[in-house]
Amino acid sequence: MVDGKIIKGIGGFYYVDTDSEIYECRARGIFRKQKITPLVGDLVSISVVDEENKKGVVEEIHDRKTELIRPPIANVDKVLIVFAIKNPKLHLSLLDRFIVLAEKENLEIVIVLTKADLDDENSLEKIKGIYESSGYKVIPVSNKTKLNIDKIKEELKNNVVVFAGPSGVGKSSLLNEIDENFKLQIGEVSDKIKRGKHTTRHAELLKLECGGVVADTPGFSSLTLDDVEESELKDYFIEFENFDGCRFGSKCVHENEPNCSVKEAVEKGEISKERYESYIQLLNEVRQNNRRY
Repeated sequence: MVDGKIIKGIGGFYYVDTDSEIYECRARGIFRKQKITPLVGDLVSISVVDEENKKGVVEEIHDRKTELIRPPIANVDKVLIVFAIKNPKLHLSLLDRFIVLAEKENLEIVIVLTKADLDDENSLEKIKGIYESSGYKVIPVSNKTKLNIDKIKEELKNNVVVFAGPSGVGKSSLLNEIDENFKLQIGEVSDKIKRGKHTTRHAELLKLECGGVVADTPGFSSLTLDDVEESELKDYFIEFENFDGCRFGSKCVHENEPNCSVKEAVEKGEISKERYESYIQLLNEVRQNNRRY
């Protein structure tokens, strides 16, 4: 058998890079019986059934160190969460959903704000302030002015990185700017609905000239938190960790409890009000999900 990494999956075919060759593979039926779906990024062992035409079969999927559901990618080191300053409008609650799911997988998170040249309402500094004070690296970029493109390249070096974010924010455009060898289709944002058209139809790992590997993935506009428990959600708002003097200790969910240090920090401006409001919104959603199941 030969070891490799799945770099693309389309219609039940998995393209496995063994460093020397790329094989088009089907997966053994046993995976379907075990309810296991091979993912882009999986390290696998394959048997070669047709060397001339580079055909093979995925025989084994090795243990995953990380696994994302949306986008479906395995073994990612870092996530670049990409949102536009405007066009489409930036919704902080959606950004916080991405952050929660990335925190759940214990990924390093970098927030990338595209279209910085369109910041005619001075919203960039406010958004940077909210998330930098929460503990995240925030990088504004502009393809038009080449702002901070080099900083993004540094984030990608020697890592398997996933670009995640809604449609229309410029993920494919940014990848094309980072590496001129990429000729990814760039979508236009509808003037009528101000939302992006889906330009990436499948997840794919792309090798970078600057080093490392990046996953370009389909855009999407909603995320569910079905796998997040009510008691753990607070752990994914990392700024809460700095205020652990709650009366009810680790059982405090920072909502209606008296003497809650997190709520006091929000009142004092030490925790962003916007982030806390997102937390309460997501907490209620998680409760509804738990009742449903």
